[in-house]
Amino acid sequence: MCGIAGILNYGGAPVAPPVLKAMTDAIEHRGPDGEGHWIEEGIGLGHRRLAIIDLSPLGHQPMLSHDNRYVLSYNGEIYNFRELRTELEAMGYPFRSQSDSEVLLTAWGAWGVGALERLNGMFAFAIWDRREKTLTLARDRYGIKPLYIAQSASGITFASEQKGILARSGVPVQIDREALLEYFTFQNLLTERTLIKGITLLPAGHYAVVDSRDDKPKLVTTQYWDFNFTNPTEKADRQEYIEELERLFEQAVNRQLVTDVELGCYLSGGMDSGSITAIASHSFKDLKTFTCGFDLSSASGIELAFDERTAAEAMSAKFRTEHYEMVLKAGDMERCLPRLAHHLEEPRVGQSYPNFYAAQLASKFVKVVMSGAGGDELFGGYPWRYYRAVVCNDFDDYVDQYYSFWQRLADNKDLKRMFAPIKNDVSGVWTRDIFRDVLKSQQHVPETPEDYINQSLYFEAKTFLHGLFVVEDKLSMAHSLETRVPFMDNDLVDFAMRCPVDLKLNNLANVVRINENEQGDKRAKYFRKTSDGKQILRDMMGKFIPNDITKAAKQGFSSPDASWFKGESIDFVRERLLSKRAPIYDLLDYNATTDLVQQHLNGQQNRRLLIWSLLNVNEWLEQVA
Repeated sequence: MCGIAGILNYGGAPVAPPVLKAMTDAIEHRGPDGEGHWIEEGIGLGHRRLAIIDLSPLGHQPMLSHDNRYVLSYNGEIYNFRELRTELEAMGYPFRSQSDSEVLLTAWGAWGVGALERLNGMFAFAIWDRREKTLTLARDRYGIKPLYIAQSASGITFASEQKGILARSGVPVQIDREALLEYFTFQNLLTERTLIKGITLLPAGHYAVVDSRDDKPKLVTTQYWDFNFTNPTEKADRQEYIEELERLFEQAVNRQLVTDVELGCYLSGGMDSGSITAIASHSFKDLKTFTCGFDLSSASGIELAFDERTAAEAMSAKFRTEHYEMVLKAGDMERCLPRLAHHLEEPRVGQSYPNFYAAQLASKFVKVVMSGAGGDELFGGYPWRYYRAVVCNDFDDYVDQYYSFWQRLADNKDLKRMFAPIKNDVSGVWTRDIFRDVLKSQQHVPETPEDYINQSLYFEAKTFLHGLFVVEDKLSMAHSLETRVPFMDNDLVDFAMRCPVDLKLNNLANVVRINENEQGDKRAKYFRKTSDGKQILRDMMGKFIPNDITKAAKQGFSSPDASWFKGESIDFVRERLLSKRAPIYDLLDYNATTDLVQQHLNGQQNRRLLIWSLLNVNEWLEQVA
């Protein structure tokens, strides 16, 4: 796990060593164990090392292939590197280290871009072909590791984080106002845009190649993998699916335990992290586990269930782990916001500061931590979302219903008012089209409820899960911590994509919908009636963890900010968001925005996600402006 950066100057203009070093210095937190630079003929590759596998100098990067043809700068872990090495050695390729980096470099020499389909892991890398003068940039199937790119007529700059690119340019940052509207619609970016104009994110499952010898070099991007959720035409016995899932899950966790440094697990109190901990504890005596809980003394309603420390402590006792926990209070969000905004670079899904503290806690004891991310998105963990749009007249009706649900911060009417000061700059943005374009690669028109559920699983894996990975990467690497996600093992993902929908959800035959005429808290009742996801995962995990955990309703890793924002943190919210001098109001309409904020502060409507996003963007603007 590391940080990479680089420059390709078209025409062969030399790369200045101090510039390349400034880029790697900007991402030093990603790799405090060493740095390296490779410069020749208009190309410069930089690397910051977080040593995890083969801690010796032989794992140093950038790494040169045995035949001196390829140079690699790589961030990630290839979990099947030993199997690949055995295959490559049988083909006659020599090795001088025990690192997965050398296996990746050798695999590229043997199979070229075909190596990508063989890799089981998380990665972002750059490979320079010294003979052909081509640069290849690549990112893993699921987007676990990020790679940012800036292009100009004179060349390409890339890095694991945007700050690595900005360290080169010295040019004032320009806010991408169209991307800002996209973010405030979805609390995420569904395209390759970022909030900084001219910097893009290489899409997950893609590689990009540029031939510097061309008269007009151009970076050509190609997709090599995509999610494909399909219902099988012939379904096997339920027990067969459970047994195969158990085999693949244990295999996935054990594959990702390979390390030459100490490894621990997040232990939230839920079944995903609990099951991973159960398996990992067999291989690690006194496995270290980590939980962040919340002070609920001022919480109310559904937020009273947000602290999962009791369940986490019970599982720690069962698996005999060395357990550490932290309790977050309202002031912790205020305290960490400047550092979080700096490392996150731009906000994405959710309220991510608890993740910042969880990574900070784990990093005090281990260099690698296992996370349960991905289980919900692969196995249908959010049925209350899917059921909103599963009964449709046609595909466009489905898009309309699901798009309406995914306007997470404000609806189109409120967004129009908020963005009135810059309406001309965003007039060409049609966020419904952005939403629909995510699904454009789907080859068949959905006809059955199962088809529509699979469409939703595809959409959320491509967008919501990807956003979670971007957040997790930035906030763990802020503390020089590697996060691994066993649910994203290739074999396990392949199984999940072809697993029948009715093994994931219980109520598909009788879809529960919100009754708009019902009295009381309609949404809370709907939520309780639709907590039936991940059924096959629950059945399988019963072997590893207690039934009261597998039978429990889904609980996300969320802080009680709905209560805090109108309670203990209300002065902070008012100071930051009700001031006309706040940077956010250089872009957004003050009255329209503060009206929505006041709705929350007055207890009229829960706007916690919007308030968090406004605070985060506001802090980010103060830093980049």
